[in-house]
Amino acid sequence: MTNDPATMARLDEVLAAIRGYDDPRRAAAEWKQVFRLLQQTGLPGARVSHVVGMRDAAGLAELIDQLRTPAAPAPPPPDAPDPETLKRAMRAFRKRLALTRLDDESRISSRSPLSKGSDRSVTSGIVPPSEWPESVWQELVRQGKLVQAGPGFYELPKQ
Repeated sequence: MTNDPATMARLDEVLAAIRGYDDPRRAAAEWKQVFRLLQQTGLPGARVSHVVGMRDAAGLAELIDQLRTPAAPAPPPPDAPDPETLKRAMRAFRKRLALTRLDDESRISSRSPLSKGSDRSVTSGIVPPSEWPESVWQELVRQGKLVQAGPGFYELPKQ
């Protein structure tokens, strides 16, 4: 998350302007500024959209406080898998992803019986190999090597 002093000062100014209204929902221009400023931070997009969409001044103050005092990164769980296990699991994940994409690209398209398939696969998230427990995949997500793409689905982070 960003802790840029200029952004923080601007957020404080806009929050004060919003609180100056009798009804914070009427401060449309200020909420637009807040949304643009918060998009530049590392805050979760869903949380930002909710606070701005609901025109929640108290929620905005909480977000600003969260930016000022970011939480320390969570320590690894006591039963975290060892690095060698993580390395083998990641290798298996990449291999399965490559095979899934290859399979997707080699299929005949359902749109035309004369089609030979597509040049590029649209597959991004897959169900990871079941040889490793869920804790291995969660640890890889925590380390930033994988991204959870849905319940039980994982993908490589965007480059």
